[in-house]
Amino acid sequence: MGAQLSTPLDTARDDLPIIHLLSSGGFYGAERMLLDHCLATPGQHQVLFLDAPPELIARFQEAGVDCRGCAGLGQLLGHLRQRRDQRPLINTHNFKGLVFGWVGATLLRLPLVITQHGFTPRSRKQKFYTWLSLQLCRTASVDRVVCVAESIATLCRQASVRAEKLQVIPNGLPASTDVQPHTGERQRWLAGYVGRLSSEKGPDLFLDALIPLCQQYPQLDAVMLGDGPEREALLARINEAGLGQRITLPGYQTEMRPWWRQLDALVISSRTEGTPMILLEAMQAGVPVVAFGVGGIPDVLQDRHNGLLATPADSAALARQIGALLRDPALAGELIDNAKRTQKDRYDLKALAERWSQLYIRTAREARA
Repeated sequence: MGAQLSTPLDTARDDLPIIHLLSSGGFYGAERMLLDHCLATPGQHQVLFLDAPPELIARFQEAGVDCRGCAGLGQLLGHLRQRRDQRPLINTHNFKGLVFGWVGATLLRLPLVITQHGFTPRSRKQKFYTWLSLQLCRTASVDRVVCVAESIATLCRQASVRAEKLQVIPNGLPASTDVQPHTGERQRWLAGYVGRLSSEKGPDLFLDALIPLCQQYPQLDAVMLGDGPEREALLARINEAGLGQRITLPGYQTEMRPWWRQLDALVISSRTEGTPMILLEAMQAGVPVVAFGVGGIPDVLQDRHNGLLATPADSAALARQIGALLRDPALAGELIDNAKRTQKDRYDLKALAERWSQLYIRTAREARA
């Protein structure tokens, strides 16, 4: 019977319509994952942005992804009704996408996959979003819950999401040969933060570590790449410490390749994470990573093997790890070699896209049964 089933599954994989739902403020980790996913995973992918800046939609379109803006639940339901005969599968990627996708899938009896990229339950509103997301994942309308890290799957199990619904598929990167890290010794040493300047990403914890380190090591500089609500407060702290020329905030970056050639370390100071795309990009680019052991990061990094880990939210421990890397170029070289190998062997997009493809096919088949 298995042989009989394999043929229609294989022939259907390129024709399966998949509608992704996402509300977004810019091109960050989840957006990078989704763009790569649509380009690498078999199926007829369409992305509906529930909220998104025009330049983000244009970025997906320029890459060849069918996408458009969707102004509200009514428009979404109208679009799904038009495509109902095709039996599209819905895949949601954040809270608003989950809620809208759940309503559409429930009313029109369409297969529904929830991708959980991570939770940020710090404010009362975010805690409510997290609770409601997990409750909706328990309902019969949701066919699969895909978590990008084991720590997220653990939260789902604790919320009584059925085990047969859950699957962990980490993020991955396409093969790349065009990123060349810097070589040779330099007089300056540059530590980098990359991410939104907001509480869950811990830019304040980054400064807690880097300000005393910069005061201790005259050759150390730091750069914070990104934008967000904490920007002005961070600048005030930097200027108060007299480090305005050594810790800079160039803003949001659309292209990271030039920065990989400059950075001596990527520092991930997040309070919460899934499997950060920026972590995998640094590993692939040959930039050593120092990070808090939160979310899916310990699934990827082993301390002093392919990265350096610090106790979550302990900026003093983070500073010690950065200092160890700064003082020991041989350690940096070892971490780089092992990290490149880990990324290639375990977080390659081609292999992970095949796992996604099989999940989509299985979910669609079960929904038709």
